Amino acid sequence: MSLLVIGLSHHTAPLSVLEGLADRDDRASEIATAVISSATVSEVVVLSTCNRLEVYADAPAFHPAVAAIGEALAVAAGAETPAASLRAPGIATPSDPVDELAVRAEALADHLYVRFDDSAVAHAFTVACGLDSMAVGEAQILGQMRDALAVAQEAGQAGESLNTLFQQALRVGKRAHSETDIDQHSVSLVQMGLERAAAVLGPLAGLKAAVIGAGGMSGLAAATTSRAGIGSLTIVNRTQERAERLAAATSATARPWSDLADVLADSDLVITCTGAVGHVITGDDLALTAEARGGREQVLVDLALPRDVEPVTTWPRPVPSATLIDLQHLGALLSGRADARQVSEVGALVAGEVAAYLTRRMEKAVAPTVAALRARAADVVAAEMDRLDQRLPDLDETTRAEVALAVHRIVEKLLHTPTKRVKEFAVEGAGPDYAAALRELFDLDPKDVAIVSTPPKRSAP
Repeated sequence: MSLLVIGLSHHTAPLSVLEGLADRDDRASEIATAVISSATVSEVVVLSTCNRLEVYADAPAFHPAVAAIGEALAVAAGAETPAASLRAPGIATPSDPVDELAVRAEALADHLYVRFDDSAVAHAFTVACGLDSMAVGEAQILGQMRDALAVAQEAGQAGESLNTLFQQALRVGKRAHSETDIDQHSVSLVQMGLERAAAVLGPLAGLKAAVIGAGGMSGLAAATTSRAGIGSLTIVNRTQERAERLAAATSATARPWSDLADVLADSDLVITCTGAVGHVITGDDLALTAEARGGREQVLVDLALPRDVEPVTTWPRPVPSATLIDLQHLGALLSGRADARQVSEVGALVAGEVAAYLTRRMEKAVAPTVAALRARAADVVAAEMDRLDQRLPDLDETTRAEVALAVHRIVEKLLHTPTKRVKEFAVEGAGPDYAAALRELFDLDPKDVAIVSTPPKRSAP
């Protein structure tokens, strides 16, 4: 079995492509189900955030797993996204469904990255530390990875391999934040949005702001905006109870969803992250809002994927007083903002943790063979002691114990060096497969090795 990561992120794909894979809350679970049903992987975890979608898998063979994951992603991207938007302009889209899927897969492949085995481990640790995030060093990814693992565990799709990988990645991520200043030097998406809003509106103190949505990102937006000294803050959400709960935690005012138009007209700054499918705020809405505001400047920060606010390019008519900042704009603004020294420090931490993880994994891989060899030796010793008892039944217990101890010492000394060396060779990772050589030389049954390496099943609660 080998670890495999296939994904796309803000580094490799435009926002329009990422949107096509995040158009529903259950999109990630659909992808995971499709991949696990292909029988090409034994475990799968899908990590889906506002700027990445990654499939982590444990697979017996590389190429079949890559093909199955690629097809699952192509199907998911095609559910709501026209194939033409995934490929280069000017190329016709076929009408046949099979050809259409092939087009999607080929076009999506241009945006995908593949990490295998050692590099998959390094990628998982790098992501957990926030080094691959749009806002380098942000800690929110830790909660997102934890949630992704929990979903896979609940579905029975995460086994020993991915459980170990994700738990170690989370530990490394926590260590990066506790032992370095990477998060103190990072600028979050919300902070960058507020910085850009201030460049348009001037000082935020005394202005009116609204947060549309009441999820995790909305909570972060509300808290950050409140700390920025905004004059008043309003929370609007489809579920009034959640809006009231977030408002109470951030000294804001909750308004019902039916008041959205009034809230828009009254707000200088609007931050939205609802997780809804389809645009919550359209170009027409903003035109009406501009009229109600008498042309006063307004900034909208769209943190949602799919986007909550209709893109400027499709507005029916220009709205000069409205400035829209979405994830693509924020990514461009954040580019190059990371502290190089802190990034280097966390990178060194990740490299050390990856090396330690791979060492433990390779030692564990040969452990069943070593255990089976020692078990075979113990069986031989036991058989010889039984033969001694039959040939010398009158042998006193003291002498018998000395003979047994001597035999055990001889066996232990004979096995010590080869078992120690086979572990060292496994860690070095180069040259012949010495564990396989041991199995061949000592005629160790693969079934015995499998039994040693298989943990006991937990009894049902």
